[in-house]
Amino acid sequence: MNTYTHGHAEAVLRSHRWRTAENSAAHLLPHLDGDQRLLDIGSGPGTITADLARLVGEVVALEIDDAAADLTRAELERQGVTNATVVVGDVHALDLVDDDFDVVHAHQVLQHVADPVAALREMRRVTRPGGLVAVRDSDYGHFSWHPASPGLDRWLELYDAAARANGGEPHAGRMLLAWAHAAGATDVEASSSTWCFADPDDRAWWGSLWADRLTSTGLARQLLDEGRATPDELATVAAAWRDWAAHPDGWFSVLHGEVLIRA
Repeated sequence: MNTYTHGHAEAVLRSHRWRTAENSAAHLLPHLDGDQRLLDIGSGPGTITADLARLVGEVVALEIDDAAADLTRAELERQGVTNATVVVGDVHALDLVDDDFDVVHAHQVLQHVADPVAALREMRRVTRPGGLVAVRDSDYGHFSWHPASPGLDRWLELYDAAARANGGEPHAGRMLLAWAHAAGATDVEASSSTWCFADPDDRAWWGSLWADRLTSTGLARQLLDEGRATPDELATVAAAWRDWAAHPDGWFSVLHGEVLIRA
């Protein structure tokens, strides 16, 4: 596995815990029912996992290490979810038998893995014939915002460089259909959707978490350690995020690519 660019600092978890099945897996929801067995890959802080567990019969959540798996377990326990278990494993080589799940779900995973095509092959392998693989990833190259901001332009340059240095693909959203085909899938439905942050509360939340990520997370440390930015520059870019959030015309759209692969 590659280095996970975001890490699990508070500023990152604040963002990830906002995610729900409704705002992050809407392309999958019409296909779920109470009898299915679902594998949730890259479950993170578990909010999407908990939602999915209420819609299917059983969930197995998978994370890359014990620390990340414990985040999922804590959220499932907090929400009283009893039909989900959490395991540790590598999506490139799942320690799971063939045809074991009705649905395999991954949200914001393939942009970070070493070989997304191999990961998709493994997802298809553990999905029963007729089952569904559902993947969604953002596409940083198609993020859009107003007003124009040299500081946010620089933020995107820095994030792109850090993610690629870690072996990731920040433009993953647009690549999902191609990766699915490369993995051997022939029955694929591709789509896209967005998150939009435009009202004052949403702007304040989105702007502050990115400002904090640039000053207090693994991303900030990486940018400094690799000599891509100085502390003063990161402070300037963080201030640009806060300025954008305070602007009454501030608007930010996050594009995601999605695929539904029929096994």
